[in-house]
Amino acid sequence: MTNEIPKPGDWPVDPQNDVAISKDRLWLDGCFDFSHHGHAGAMLQAKRLGKELLVGIHSDEAILENKGPTVMTLKERVAAVEACRWSTLAVPHAPYVTQLSWISHYGCWYVVHGDDITSDSNGEDCYRFVKAAGRFLIVKRTPGISTTDLVGRMLLCTKGHFINSLTRMLAGEDGTDSDSHEGKKVGAEMLQRIKEYASDETGLHPGSDVWSWRASITAKENDKVEEEGSFSKMVEGKGPRPGQRVVYVDGGFDLFSSGHIEFLRQVNLTEEGYGREDGWFSAEIKEKRIAQHGENYGPAFIVAGVHDDEVINHWKGLNYPIMNIFERGLCVLQCRYVQAVIFSAPFSPTHSYLSTLPYGIPSAVYHGPTKFMPLTYNPYVAAQELGIFKQIQKHEWQDVNAEEIVGRIMEGRSMFEERQRRKEAKSVVEEEILTTER
Repeated sequence: MTNEIPKPGDWPVDPQNDVAISKDRLWLDGCFDFSHHGHAGAMLQAKRLGKELLVGIHSDEAILENKGPTVMTLKERVAAVEACRWSTLAVPHAPYVTQLSWISHYGCWYVVHGDDITSDSNGEDCYRFVKAAGRFLIVKRTPGISTTDLVGRMLLCTKGHFINSLTRMLAGEDGTDSDSHEGKKVGAEMLQRIKEYASDETGLHPGSDVWSWRASITAKENDKVEEEGSFSKMVEGKGPRPGQRVVYVDGGFDLFSSGHIEFLRQVNLTEEGYGREDGWFSAEIKEKRIAQHGENYGPAFIVAGVHDDEVINHWKGLNYPIMNIFERGLCVLQCRYVQAVIFSAPFSPTHSYLSTLPYGIPSAVYHGPTKFMPLTYNPYVAAQELGIFKQIQKHEWQDVNAEEIVGRIMEGRSMFEERQRRKEAKSVVEEEILTTER
């Protein structure tokens, strides 16, 4: 592990020369292996403390030395951080032990971290230098989720994380604490987290719309039933802005990864291309948009439908999805390429479903290359018949899905089991450090 200060031209991302330090520019760093909602929660809380958030990402080699093997490559982890709507800049190759020279170079005064301890391979606090300098801020760690938890679900093939009905659980009517005060408390906390993840890029104001769709399980699992169902609004966001095309995407988004992120980014880029053809980005039209509506915004309003756990398990079997619908929905909500989320969306968007969407029939329904799905029919017949179906072409991470990630874990099972053991051992030392600090 080297603590050498890079020279101008050697910093992983610009700026190459030191910039003025601002207390409104925050630094947060980590491994960010799997882009789960715990990482997004940390970025959300950090962004609320300032105006810019720079996110340092450790290299594969540094993580291997201090924690164990990564599941996702550095390039994939950088893409995940860049996709989070609350990150301003992703900085790869950030040192595992946070250095004052790095945060000062990028103009950050404070480093933000959760209320847990991260230790290096020697058992020392990774934030000891910034703490000693009085440049450390603590936010609450997101409960109930971590990369370690997810790896455990894969290795043990558990299903205890499944949610039968998200709407009933949010109301405190479903789950182990059904009809209890505790169950309602848990549901209220989950709904509050959905509202927070639906915030805009500042983390302080409304951003994304959030809906749920209620229909029979048959209508959700296949295309044999034309059922309108009913939409309920869970969170009031900004909604479509004047002139925007409303487009629809859907999926399980399990283990929200580089494959999903790149698909959503490509949808966004495709729509920007259409907007460019129509002059959306011309200086004159941009100024007019700001004058009339008070802000600039993109040409597309992207709505993402997220399938229920039962629907995904019906098609994929085993213990899929690895993340439950609440966890997967939060992952999609935090993504800067999405403006609305519909929980419990059907596997096949039928004529009835598309015609009753809250924003009307969309201008386009996008789908990407998918191989991990034993389909017996085409789910997008309705969109094709309406002439609104669009296929995103092959891309670098088209094969990265839940099956691929689980495969990576199983291929190196002994290494990841050792990582789990090391994590447990380190947690004892980290708890001792926390106790001492208290």
